[in-house]
Amino acid sequence: MVLTSENILFIGSILLLLSILAGKTSYKFGVPTLILFLGLGMMAGSDGLGIHFDSPSTAQFIGIVSLNFILFSGGLDTNWKSIKPVLWQGISLSTVGVLITAVSLGLFFWKISDFTVYEALLLGAIVSSTDAAAVFSILRSKSLALKYKLRSVLELESGSNDPMAYVLTIAFLGLVTNPETSFLSLISTFFLQMTLGAALGLLFGWLSIHTINKINIGFDGLYPALVIALMFITFSFTDLVGGNGFLAVYLCAVYIGNHDFIHKKTILKIYDGVAWLMQIVLFLTLGLLVNPTEVIPYAGLGLAASLFLIFVSRPLGVFLSLLPFKMKNRRMWYISWVGLRGAVPIVFATYPLIAGIDKAPVIFNVVFFISVSSVIIQGTTLSKVASWFKVALPEKVKPVSPLDSFLKEDPKTAMVEIHIPEDNEIVGKKILELGFPQNAIIAMIKRDKNYLTPNGTTKIQGNDTLIVLAENYDHLQNVYEVLNLPVPDFGDD
Repeated sequence: MVLTSENILFIGSILLLLSILAGKTSYKFGVPTLILFLGLGMMAGSDGLGIHFDSPSTAQFIGIVSLNFILFSGGLDTNWKSIKPVLWQGISLSTVGVLITAVSLGLFFWKISDFTVYEALLLGAIVSSTDAAAVFSILRSKSLALKYKLRSVLELESGSNDPMAYVLTIAFLGLVTNPETSFLSLISTFFLQMTLGAALGLLFGWLSIHTINKINIGFDGLYPALVIALMFITFSFTDLVGGNGFLAVYLCAVYIGNHDFIHKKTILKIYDGVAWLMQIVLFLTLGLLVNPTEVIPYAGLGLAASLFLIFVSRPLGVFLSLLPFKMKNRRMWYISWVGLRGAVPIVFATYPLIAGIDKAPVIFNVVFFISVSSVIIQGTTLSKVASWFKVALPEKVKPVSPLDSFLKEDPKTAMVEIHIPEDNEIVGKKILELGFPQNAIIAMIKRDKNYLTPNGTTKIQGNDTLIVLAENYDHLQNVYEVLNLPVPDFGDD
């Protein structure tokens, strides 16, 4: 079956529906949802129902778009207070750890195959990073509670190490196609990409916050579209000037997510849903691109590489990169075990295909085997291994994440009317600039004889009366402090 404009929407919607239904029931059987999405794509492909999809460039484009959404969503969910204590651990894992993993696996594959050293290092680079889509979705779907801020380390690493793997992939691909390339030029390119990516990511994050809060679109439904536009501008501009777009998108989202902006709850919820949709689309697309009959001949090489990656390369990268932090061995072993590979390596494996190098089909099929086996072996055992290494928290003492605390919809049982004097320092400020407590809202504003329904851009005026709802009267104390007003006595309320 050839995909046409007439049937692509019908077939795509059926596959999407099946993926959602499969995801709903998958964990009853202990199978990660991402594998089911990939499996559905393979079943619909040329070796299954006969849908012919053989366009690495299209798959790569879909992969880049999907990764933008996945990384941006992960960045929005990243709380600075949570990652600050483990920032340097995450950076070390996502740079030094990725490099060690890539080189050690590449040298191993060079020894067991007929690959040249540069071709083997290219394969190592492609699978060197943990997959943000796999780690975010599996950790959150399993609601895994971990001690010692390990979850913050893992999510920071998986969200920030794809740029390093991308740079290494492009560098080793350049060495395969042009062996005369100097290492000095590769090193300078690496530092240029990472520096520009980090700087422009933070710059666009700052610009995005100001754009979202200052612009008055007039239609609330357009604010999520505005954020999507800013996300793609961040990626494409950074890539255009030679920076790492993936790093820029992630850091831009981290900056945005840790500041107040208009319709923040709505946008966070929308991005969470869109990130899941992009994961489904990405895995379905890659499943269609893969022909199982072409993978099977390389199962032996793929299994050897996968086992070496899981039990040697990944632990080596983790232990050496975390050596300066004097972390206990059982914690590092668990971080090693959550070295999930998923869609990102398969997307990166399309670059050799498009470049047309001789070993590209072998690299693609071996990488596919590594990714699938990693998610099956490691993804299905995260909870069990966490118990073995004694890093799991009991469910009853599981802490509430800052994001969950922000998004939860607790009933508001306390209401109070607060009069704002003309000389109050908040007069003239927008509501989003007040730093209003998360457990309270300004439901209405009485201004003169009219009642207004406010939003984040509504400015407070003198003699306004704010109708404030809070979870209980104890939380109203913070409200009065924010408004620079004395706290009244609420009695026994």
